[in-house]
Order: sequence, then C-alpha cells, then structure tokens
Amino acid sequence: MTTPDLHARTRAALPDWLALYYAEPIELTHGEGRHVWDADGNKYLDFFGGILTTMTAHALPEVTKAVSEQAGRIIHSSTLYLNRPMVELAERVAQLSGIPDARVFFTTSGTEANDAALLLATSYRRSNQVLALRNSYHGRSFSAVGITGNRGWSPTALSPLQTLYVHGGVRSRGPYAHLSDAEFTDACVADLRDMLGQTRGDVAALIAEPVQGVGGFTSPPDGLYARFRDVLQEHGILWISDEVQTGWGRTGDHFWGWQAHGQSGPPDILTFAKGIGNGMSIGGVVARAEVMNCLDANSISTFGGSPITMAAGLANLSYLLEHDLQGNARRVGGLLIERLRAIAVHTPGVREVRGRGLMIGVELAKPGTDEAAPDAATAVLEACRAGGLLIGKGGGHNTSVLRIAPPLSLTVAEAEEGAAILEQALREHA
Repeated sequence: MTTPDLHARTRAALPDWLALYYAEPIELTHGEGRHVWDADGNKYLDFFGGILTTMTAHALPEVTKAVSEQAGRIIHSSTLYLNRPMVELAERVAQLSGIPDARVFFTTSGTEANDAALLLATSYRRSNQVLALRNSYHGRSFSAVGITGNRGWSPTALSPLQTLYVHGGVRSRGPYAHLSDAEFTDACVADLRDMLGQTRGDVAALIAEPVQGVGGFTSPPDGLYARFRDVLQEHGILWISDEVQTGWGRTGDHFWGWQAHGQSGPPDILTFAKGIGNGMSIGGVVARAEVMNCLDANSISTFGGSPITMAAGLANLSYLLEHDLQGNARRVGGLLIERLRAIAVHTPGVREVRGRGLMIGVELAKPGTDEAAPDAATAVLEACRAGGLLIGKGGGHNTSVLRIAPPLSLTVAEAEEGAAILEQALREHA
C-alpha cells in the first residue's frame, strides 16, 4: 500500500477533524533510539516523541522486554482483581509525587486523568466551579474541553463546569507582559483574588499546567503557583497540577513541573500520562487520601492499570531513574536552548526561544511585529521534515510556536544535528 492510498483511506474512515501533520502525511513504521523511519524508508531525527510520549527512547530494550514477558503471562484483568504490577508502580509514583499520604488511580490517557481529577475536586468541594489558566489545554473529553483556554482546541462552549480563567500561564504576551517577574506575579495574584471575589466562594479547584504544552511551551515566573496556592488555601480551594507533559524530569531542573512553585507545598492533586508509558497508554491521578477517597460510589477501571501497561511503566521509570535522564534533559536541553537562541539572534522571524530542559518552544512572528505567523510555522515544520527532523507546533490564538521535545536520552551530537536542520528551515521560511 502506498502512503497516498493510506491517507485517502484515513480521510474516508476517520473524522475530518482528526489533525494530521504535513501536506503529504507520513506513516511511521519503526523507530530506534531517537530516530524513526517512514513507510518510504526515510529516516528522521525525532524531536517530538509522539507528542512528548516517547520519553526514554524508541524500541527501548528494557521496555519491549517487559511488555513481551508480561504479554506472555496475562495482558488484561481489570481493577476488579489484585494486580501486582499496578500496585508496584502506584507505590513508586506515590513516593515520587511529593504528595503526603498519596493514593494513585491509573487511567489510559492524560485526558482521562484530568477528567478524574475534576471529578475528585468537584466531589470533594461540592462545587462545579473551576479556575483554569488562559491559553491552557487539558484534553479532549467533554469536561476537559470545558476548562481549556485555547479556542483552537475547544470545539464547544457547553460544559458541566463553570470555568473562570485567570492570568498567569503566558509570560511574554497579554496585559502584564511588560512587567518585571515580581510585578507580573503580583498582578496575577491580584487578578486571582479579584476573580474569587466574584464567585460564590466555594470554587472546587485551580487546574494549571506548570508549562503550557499545546499553548506553546509558555510558563509563568517560578513561584507564581506557590503564591496562588497561598490564596487558594485561604478558601479551601484545591490545586491540581497537570503534569501530563511536564512530568518525569522533562524540564530538567525538576522531576515535576510543580516543584518550580513548591514553596507553599505540593499540589493537592497531580495528573500524569504520556512519558511514563513510553508509548503505552498510561495516565493517572495522584491525590492525598482524603481527597482521593471522597467518592461515595463504586468505581473501577477496565483498562487503566492493565498488567501490560504497568509492566512497561515500571521498566521505563526504572530506566529513567537509573540513567539520570532528568540530568541529561537539563544538560543537553540547556545546550540546545542556547544554540537555538543564538540562531534566533540572526533570524528576524523568531520572536522568542523559551523553555527548560527538553521542552523548548520557538515562537515565530512576522518580522518587526508581535503578530503571529502560523503560515511560517507550517512552512518550517515541512522544511524540517524534508531535512530529516520531526518537530511539533502549537500556540495560543494562532499556531505559530514550534514545539521541540525529544526523548530524554538525546545526545549532544543529536541536539546539534537537529538544531542545524532547524536553523536551515528557519532561515528559509521564518
């Protein structure tokens, strides 16, 4: 079967709104390390990892072995039965989370994890009011779309929740962009207090990504969410940290994104997914026992915590920790960010290079302005693919941010190779 044939069949069988990259979409057939190959035999350096999901490496032997061995025993049982791999991974995640007396519930995706977190928070607080950040993204379920502050990924305004949006997720755009970090933080805290003064006073939770993913890898100054937490605690409001993209050491400086804002303690609820499974479908929620156990009805998960995905997660997490991939993300990511910033100095179409660790955003704008340049972003994405590099894109009102998030085992040589391909694409199209 040719790739065009598969593209035509995809469009005939799947929804029109299912997004595909590239004017001529590619079929990835296999991968190894930080590289993937398409159906035509083309080799690519992977700087997007299946949307920040291939966290350690493609075809990591430790993970494939664990999956194969578990598949040879039993693939599925559901949470109605005791599940040793699920308990073992839950114990490790609870300990790593930083949340005291933590309980863990496994799901199959980040969307489902955030959905479960919202169920917990609204049940615990007996309120459907939720605070979210402008420019945010938390998934594609009905409830998650209802707290998404990014119109490009929010197909409906209908929601079971009353959502109120506060400032803070985007540092370099908006009404507070001109302020210093300290002044920016003070203004966002004042905005939060003002927002709470307009509610009934029984808001359930604030949900926030430490680094906004789909929003273009934007983030507030360190410590902002700690200041938010101080205000929230005055009202008994919970803090949900959406770590679906920032967890497991990707930011380099911290294992969890919330730790850049940990001066007032850990979040009440933490959600995770993507990287822990290295491609297997794992998501989850961590919460202190009082919050996790607040539901007064029975529940199960048919596929969350399945033996085969838990085996993959355990092997992947062990590899991550034993090889200090967080440290590698800090070192190699730091070099890559500086290399990209050096390129940006000589590229008028690059408005900003931001990020930390191996979570880097390159925001494009029309030269000499702050106006987004989504066409340029698409052209650079295409040129990178032609040059043998896969990257992502995102952004707020217009998709003009290039998203760079390779596996955390990226080498210095691979970082330089990818930067060179991106530099050429930017010079030609940005």
